[in-house]
Amino acid sequence: MREDETLTPELLEKTSSTGAEAGDKPSPEGLPDARTVAELLPEEMGLDVMRAGRIVPLRMEDGVLIVGAVSLEAWHRAQMLGVAMGLPVDLELHSEKAIADLLHALYDLRSVAADVAAQKMEGIEDIDDLSREDVLSDSVDVPVIRLVNGLLVDALRQRATDIHVEPYEDEVLIRFRVDGVLQDRLRLPRTHQAPLTSRIKVMAKMDIAEHLSPQDGRIGITLGDRAVDIRVGLVPTQHGERIAMRLLDKGHGLLTLEDLGMEPNERAVMESLIRRPHGMILLTGPTGSGKSTTLYAILQALARPEVNIITVEDPVEYALPGVAQIQVNEKAGVTFASALRSILRQDPDIVMIGEMRDFETAHIGVQASLTGHMVLSTLHTNDSIGAVVRLVDMGIEPYLAASCMIGAVAQRLARRLCLHCRMPVEPPPLMARQGLKHAFEPVGCDACQGTGYHGRIGLYEQFVMDEGVQEAFVSGAPASKLRELARENGFQTLWEIGLSAVEQGKTSPAELVRVAGED
Repeated sequence: MREDETLTPELLEKTSSTGAEAGDKPSPEGLPDARTVAELLPEEMGLDVMRAGRIVPLRMEDGVLIVGAVSLEAWHRAQMLGVAMGLPVDLELHSEKAIADLLHALYDLRSVAADVAAQKMEGIEDIDDLSREDVLSDSVDVPVIRLVNGLLVDALRQRATDIHVEPYEDEVLIRFRVDGVLQDRLRLPRTHQAPLTSRIKVMAKMDIAEHLSPQDGRIGITLGDRAVDIRVGLVPTQHGERIAMRLLDKGHGLLTLEDLGMEPNERAVMESLIRRPHGMILLTGPTGSGKSTTLYAILQALARPEVNIITVEDPVEYALPGVAQIQVNEKAGVTFASALRSILRQDPDIVMIGEMRDFETAHIGVQASLTGHMVLSTLHTNDSIGAVVRLVDMGIEPYLAASCMIGAVAQRLARRLCLHCRMPVEPPPLMARQGLKHAFEPVGCDACQGTGYHGRIGLYEQFVMDEGVQEAFVSGAPASKLRELARENGFQTLWEIGLSAVEQGKTSPAELVRVAGED
């Protein structure tokens, strides 16, 4: 079954967390709905074999079980299904997508919702040796496994990027981060914390007996034919171990420059920067602002057979074809600085450093950019102009920082207003004084799960280091002066870019204030 014909983001959004909506909706090509098909199947019969054979029972006709399939090659599997149900069978061919959609709707009906599974957690103790790779499987009966599997499926269905398991004195709170904002998903009794934590630690291959030290791990799962990597971080707190899980969907995680949603003029500036033969480009912004996603998009645009690209990352989130990626491992002595020294002897054309963390890393990166390499990296600063100032703060000489840097990009991710329910309002007084004429506010509907937002947009503040700015910076000019000089070449601040997005109805005034602060 092809990956693009299983659980797509669109299908995940259309199905509810309990599967009720999926069961009620008719299938394409005149197939019966999932609830009708479910009535044909005995409760103890699993769906995994049907998914493997791409078959599904459709209806009864004169005592014969009509089985839907994608090709005649499924005849033997259909016969086995008929034997298991004690019925003669006949085959009916349908498209691969139609069969896949119906099967996944059946999985939604069969899966125990996280809320229901939570009620069956009592008495679960021996879970150390339990492991399950496919979270869509309906053949798992242990409640704690069903609970974790249900949470993972539900999180992906809601487009969550993170799952937080937070123990408190009287309860365990589970929250999803959707569109950059945490939302409460489930509250469990305090007694459920130990088995839930143990199950996640087993899946992440952590030390289940260690409760006093932080741990990191990874979980690799499949959702149908989708591969999802989960980074797990655990820290001990006053009331137990707190867990944060970052979901990395390999099938839909990599974006290209075209996918970033830049305005045409912003895209032109970005492409002019990355096509330079050498120099340093820094991406800045807080955690979760999309810096790594933009870096990966740039690397995909630059990756060509004649170019040698090497990265140093902590961690390596997505595999990039044609790019050599190095995972930081401080226990083994592989740090950003040590790896960077080594890869410069590998004759790279382009070097990507996951983060400029210290003087040594910054110094090697600056030297590399001055000796004919293109260097890409990230920094934690509030704006793009602050990137060159931050290099000096880290110990780089001002003339070196100005000479090596060709540009910096400060970015934020703002929630996109739901087009189905957004409501026009009067612009706030502050924004109105700055020229804003139109504004919209979130309302909330079924399409956006009541939040008023669906998806996110990127705001990109791009600062180009030209000769005038270089001379001013080396002579000690403050950031305000650098901003004035940059404006002569079309520079816009994050706030100004955000105001344009508000004017176009892409995001709300409150969301702009949340991500960019008041100007």
